[in-house]
Formats: sequence, structure tokens, C-alpha cells
Amino acid sequence: MADFPQIAAGVAWDLSDLYAGADDPRIERDLAEALGKADEFEANYRGRIADPSLSAAVLREALAALEAILETVSKAAAYAQLLFSSNSENPVHGALLQKMMEKGTEVRRRVLFFDLEWMRLPDETAGGIMADPLIARYRHYLERARRLRPHVLSEPEEQVLEAKANTAERAFSRLFDEITARARFPVSRRGETAALTEAETLALLHDPDRDVRRAAAEGLTEGLRRDGHLHAFVFNTLIADHASIDRLRRFPDPMASRHLDNETTGEIIEAMLGACERRYDLVARYYRLKRRLLGYDTLFDYDRYAPLEEAGGPAPWGDARETVLAAFSGFSGGLGDIARLFFDGRWIDAEMRPGKHGGAFSHGTVPSVHPYILMNYAGRPRDVMTLAHELGHGVHQYLSRGQGIFHHDTPLTMAETASVMAEIITFRHIVEREADPKRRLAIVAGKIEDTFATVFRQVALTRFEQAFHRARREEGEVPAEKADAIWMDVNRAMFGDSVTLTDGYAVWWRYIAHFVHTPFYCYAYAFAELLVLSLYQTYKREGESFVPKYIDLLAAGGSDSPKNLLARLGIDTLAPGFWDTGLTFIEELVAEAEALAGEG
Repeated sequence: MADFPQIAAGVAWDLSDLYAGADDPRIERDLAEALGKADEFEANYRGRIADPSLSAAVLREALAALEAILETVSKAAAYAQLLFSSNSENPVHGALLQKMMEKGTEVRRRVLFFDLEWMRLPDETAGGIMADPLIARYRHYLERARRLRPHVLSEPEEQVLEAKANTAERAFSRLFDEITARARFPVSRRGETAALTEAETLALLHDPDRDVRRAAAEGLTEGLRRDGHLHAFVFNTLIADHASIDRLRRFPDPMASRHLDNETTGEIIEAMLGACERRYDLVARYYRLKRRLLGYDTLFDYDRYAPLEEAGGPAPWGDARETVLAAFSGFSGGLGDIARLFFDGRWIDAEMRPGKHGGAFSHGTVPSVHPYILMNYAGRPRDVMTLAHELGHGVHQYLSRGQGIFHHDTPLTMAETASVMAEIITFRHIVEREADPKRRLAIVAGKIEDTFATVFRQVALTRFEQAFHRARREEGEVPAEKADAIWMDVNRAMFGDSVTLTDGYAVWWRYIAHFVHTPFYCYAYAFAELLVLSLYQTYKREGESFVPKYIDLLAAGGSDSPKNLLARLGIDTLAPGFWDTGLTFIEELVAEAEALAGEG
């Protein structure tokens, strides 16, 4: 492996708060219990939920029973997913994950009738029940379910779709993960060629040595091209499956179902995307500055993350931990205390190793346990921000557990709120304590690049997805080469002439997991970043009085609509020019970098 394992060696999570191992007999007992309770649930409530005489008391009783069933089966599913993510090359982990998907399907098929019956109730009856304080805890879940009515099929049809998902979208998502985890990328350094994992290869794109970055880019390209036919097949299959589901559910376009899940509209998202595209000039403006600072005639794609100064070696894991905890505690002592639990309880897996998934995530598991974080820590400055980002998610998930299984998760547009805020407060903590102008410039530049990755890059990714889905629906199976061309078009639109894209860069869309696991997730990052930049401006105005309101927002989880939750903090995403507030903040960061570089 590369030179990374020692940086966070031994920093692996302890999953025993879920189960003791893949062979833990409690897994089978929990699955049997969930199935048994699901059978009992169906026997007790089928036909009663659609009855016009349904009372709030009976509905509350049913919802509490359903909550317990979903909690039990979701716990086992979460454990299987985490185990698989930590080492997908272990066949035991893959088998367990498949078993959990199949058992989960069995449970969901038995309780599927509940939502369908609830949707069939007349509006007047349903409205009266939802107004009853008895079901206040579940009200938003019930409201969201009824908004799905135009897109729901008959119960037999829904059961077929649920059963087939294990051999369709879920199967191909798993295939993508296994291809990615097993892939090795040839990278030549110091006269030797090593076969690196995806995470290791991507980490080298931040290396101060240009030759190392170029070698990493070439190795990544070679590996992605080698598996290109598989990636293209997986993507095409999933997009075709997505189109089939959209036709069955009467969604007018590929993004409509995501908008519904996110409790937003296509008009709002298109306004946000358009506002960002109109400021692509900021991307070109910054990268021209970076080219001058690096002293290059041409800035290539593999130069984008080149550090502006030697970092002095990778940052030890302990330093990253203390930096992030200090930043969290400086914002709120309570949030700092929660963040510390993740380290003390071994809820974080940070070491790099074969078979482990690349990238990073925080998994909320179930309300009765706690979240877990996976990342690949290589000691780069960016890794410190990744730790802050995922801890933001983790703290959010920890606080929202009290909302129960129906509301502990949020729509994607709100899911990134805490993570992005965590990055901002960590950035400010670091930059305000740095006296050296050169170091300060490097820190600000790093933040700009991260912000670009969260806003402008995610907009480009969304445009790529839109074009890929459109081409698949209109023209049939999309050859990898056509997808490559689409990828280059959307990236050239973003970078302009500030970055020269190599031919190999055309295949880099193939490793992006969000396209596979959660189509059209990407716009949520841009949405959240711009939203949080507005929230941060509010924090700067209000000071300490803002913090309790912010914590209440996190603790609310998905118990109300994003619109209503944000209104409590004085935020209105429909206000004219709302998105420009965040974009202006980004422009100010670029201007700060220019001033520190002596060009302001």
C-alpha cells in the first residue's frame, strides 16, 4: 500500500453496540422478531387504516408498532452495510448484506399496506386525524406519505417492485461497490510502480510533487478505463431502471422523485443551479490566481489540489482530532461534548486498508444506537475538513435520534446543513489562529477549493447526470465514450480556460458513487453550502443567541418540512436573491485570497 496506513493505523470502529460479529446469534433473533411482529402487525391492522372510522388512538397504536418493527430490521441492515463498507472483499460481509436486503424486503412487503391504506383515506378524514395531538410525533411522516399518492401503485404492484429491487438497483449498486473496492490503480513514484486503492490514488492528487500528482492521475485514468465497460453497463442499467420506475410512478422527469423526497421543487433547484452557473467566473478567477501562485504556464486538472506550500508532512490523527474538537467546542460546548463521544466510543473508522470503501460517510444507523463514521485519513489538510464534515453529520444524527425511526433522517437538502456548518467553523477556527500570511493564504485557498467542490462542482455533476439520463431515455444505451464527452463538456463550462483538462480526465465520472447509490444527490451539497453560508451570516450577526436555535434545528431532524424548520431561524429559500447571499460570500473568499497573495 502507499505511505498512508501509519497515519491513522488502528483507528477502526467498534461495531459491538450493534452486534458482536457477522455470526452474532442476535442478528437471526432480531430478524425473526421483526418478521413475527410484521405478521402480527398485518393481522391487527390490515383493513383498519383505510376505514373512515379510523381514530387517532388506533393510528397512533399502529404507528408505534410499525416504528418498533422498522427499528429492529434497520439495525441489522445498518450493521451489514457498515461491515461491508469496512471490507467488501470479505465474502462473509457480502453474503450478510445480501441476506439483510432480502429479509428487509420480506418485512417491508408485510407492512406495505399501511402507507397505501393511509393514502386512500379521504382528505377530510385524514386531516382531522392529523390535527389530533395524539399523533403529533408522527404528523410529518403522515403528511409526506399522502403527498406520494399520485405516484403510488396498487399493493401487489408495490410488492413486486420491492421484491425486484434486490435483483435490480440494489444488486447493481453492490456490484459497483465491489468493482470500486477491488480496483487497483498503477501509480509510479520514485522509480517504483505500486497498485493502489482508489482512496490512496485520490489522496496523491493533493501531493506537493507535480510528478506524483501526474502519476496518480494517469494511474486513476488507467484503472477506470480498464473497468470502463463495467462502469458504463452499471450506469446504463441503473438509469434505465430509474426511467422504468418513473414511468410506472408517473414522474414527469428523472429528478422529480428526488425533489419530492427532498420536499423541494424543480423550480427552486433550477433557480439555485442557474445562480451558481452564472458565477462560474469565480472558478476561473481563482484558478488563474492559483496558476500564477504555483508559477505554472498551464494548470492541468491534476494540479487543482496542489498545496500552495509544503505542509511539513502529514498531520497526525491526534492533531486532527484536537483541532476539530476545539472548533466544535468553541462554537458550542455541548456540540463539542457530543463530537468527543465519537472518538472515545470508537465510532470512527479512519485507517486506510484494502477492501475498505473509499470516500467518507456518516451512517445514522437507528435511533436506539448511535451514528458511525467512515473516512480514509491520509493526514492532508483536506482530511481534517473531511473529519469535521462527517462529525457534523454525526452530531446531527445523534441529536435527531429522539425523533424516532420516521423522522431521525432529513431530506438531502437539509442533511448536509450540519456537515457544511462544521466545516465553516473548523475553517474559521484554523485560519483565525494562523499569523503567518503564507500559511493563511494556503488555508484560505484550501477552503475555496473545498467550497468550489461543494457548490460549483456539484452543479456540474448534476448537469452531467441530467444529460446522461436524458440521453439514455432518448437514444438508448449510452456508450462510455459519449458519457465521457458529456463529462468534459460540463467541466469545461465550469473551468473555462483556467484549467486544461487532460484526455484522461474524461473517464473520471466513473468513480462517483452518488450517481449510483443516490441519483441527483449532488445538488443537495450546493443547496446546503449556500444555505449554511446564509446561516453563518446570521450567526455572525446574532452571536451566542443563534447557537440554541441552531441546535434545535439539528435536533428536529426531519420532523417538519425544511421550509418550516428554516423559518424558525429567519431563512426563506424562496426570497428573491437568496442564493446570491452565499455566492457573495464565496466571492469574498476569493478576494481574500487575492489580497493575501498581494493581488487585491
